Amino acid sequence: MHPLEIKDQLKSLMKKASSIEPCLAKRLDEINRWVKDIKPGSLTAKKFVMAFLLEVIRDADVWLKLKGLSSPELQDSAFEKMTPTEQYWYGYLFPLWLNSNDPKFYIWKQKLMSCEFSQTDDDILKSIVQTIESRGGTVWRRYIADFSMATDLIVSYRQRKPLCLQVTSVSNNYSQKKYQNWQNTLQMWVIDRGLFLSYNPGKPDFLEQLVTITLHNSDFLPLGRYLQFP
Repeated sequence: MHPLEIKDQLKSLMKKASSIEPCLAKRLDEINRWVKDIKPGSLTAKKFVMAFLLEVIRDADVWLKLKGLSSPELQDSAFEKMTPTEQYWYGYLFPLWLNSNDPKFYIWKQKLMSCEFSQTDDDILKSIVQTIESRGGTVWRRYIADFSMATDLIVSYRQRKPLCLQVTSVSNNYSQKKYQNWQNTLQMWVIDRGLFLSYNPGKPDFLEQLVTITLHNSDFLPLGRYLQFP
């Protein structure tokens, strides 16, 4: 999508949301003011900003369609057609983000715009997604979840229970502070369980191990647990 189309979409969705979902309209207005003075060519060059904008547009469009359904029964029917991870995003985390103060939003918007952000684990995360889906699980990935909620991926498996996953290559000896910050963030967002996985890319079977641990805990990790592994 061209940057001018993105800006037009933001304005259109913001106008529609103003009468349906004021909290969404406020967020879109904030995002629109953030990018409105950026020239199209400059915006195109900022690939992570563009990717985030496209995600927000998709989420806002879905959310407005859900809110526009005429009865709770129709809304329930729409949610039933989603995967468990989609349900968790649109039924809980995304509306929670719209209605909450996000203390990290200002910070990571700046980092995206100044190109300070780099997805060092992107290839690993893509491989995890592909492997989970090949085993019959479902995955949801969003910039908002990553930057604000310390969640790289939302995963579900056979029990259809969403699990928030954070992946790091930092060894266990040095990851304790990061783990504590992660747990605090999940608790702040009232995310009731999560998995913090450290991995060693030098091990030949690390990907399969990550996926196996993730899927098992998606099914069986109790509520109120924030598990660090190893």
